[in-house]
Amino acid sequence: MTEPGTPTRREQLGVWLKDRWRWERALRSPTRRYLGLANRSETVEPAPDDEGFACCWTYTSRLHASQVQPRLAQRLLGRCLGDAPIGRRPSPAPFSGPPQISVLIGHRGTERLPLLLATLESVAAQEGVSLECLVIEQDTTPRINTSLPPWVRHIHAPLSEPEAPYNRSHTFNVGAQEARSPVLLLHDNDMLVPRGYARRILQRIGNGYAVVNPKRFIFYLNPQHSQAVLNNGAPYDEKPADYIVQNLEAGGSMAITAEAYNRVGGMDEEFRGWGGEDNEFWDRCLTLPTWIWGYEPIVHLWHRGQPLKGEGDNPNLERARTLMLRPARERIEDLRRRRQHGDGGS
Repeated sequence: MTEPGTPTRREQLGVWLKDRWRWERALRSPTRRYLGLANRSETVEPAPDDEGFACCWTYTSRLHASQVQPRLAQRLLGRCLGDAPIGRRPSPAPFSGPPQISVLIGHRGTERLPLLLATLESVAAQEGVSLECLVIEQDTTPRINTSLPPWVRHIHAPLSEPEAPYNRSHTFNVGAQEARSPVLLLHDNDMLVPRGYARRILQRIGNGYAVVNPKRFIFYLNPQHSQAVLNNGAPYDEKPADYIVQNLEAGGSMAITAEAYNRVGGMDEEFRGWGGEDNEFWDRCLTLPTWIWGYEPIVHLWHRGQPLKGEGDNPNLERARTLMLRPARERIEDLRRRRQHGDGGS
């Protein structure tokens, strides 16, 4: 009897016959051809400058071949990191002038504090860019302010209802009001990014894009590997990722100009708990010049699953689908009107 989660013989044979040759060609290529890897049934579109690929389907998916043959996941991450290495520093390198980009990270509680601190070190390792980082703590009382490095701005932003679930939209709306730069990077507290991540985002913004989704592959580490990375700096590709996610759109990490953030009405704070808010926000962002072709790898540190995640009847996902039946511009006008009256909901 096959253990749950163990690939069947049919799956293994299918990957050998239909996927392995594609992966080998991409992984052995001297170019970044590996960024175009996707599942057999999926289509990707190359970027106008051939730097990245857009996923031509709705919502996220996991790379199947790399789960059936984990060594492929390990090799793919190694290739990605060879071209876009991830670094960690205790503080950013000195840079003159005002910040060019504001990194906004929402947070609650102490369980994920080690992940947040590692994420901040990844942000601090950015090269060729001046940045500021704001951690927006959504808790009844400040719990992490004394644990943050001095270069990070801590903002305490409790909800009006103390027992309400975590509201990701609220943290970003607060952070956007406090940010001092013309570009916002909306970033989660468990994602490590390459050293050139922010600089390449600013290049896209400089080319006329108001919104940039730079993510191509998100490598989810397993609990033991994630802990080893945190404890002793184990290599990110020392073991295969548990799974690799693509087409995350506005989830996890994305950039938008401050002007564009206000123009689309910010994020909808009626999404409470996990899910939905990023899909609906992304749909409104597509009314602007948007870079949709992912080219960056991200390493996701392990944590316990969030309430509502993976539930088929998640009300947030149903709310997002219902809202998106209305034209995006109508929703934008509603949100802008409500923000003018001090209400981030819709």
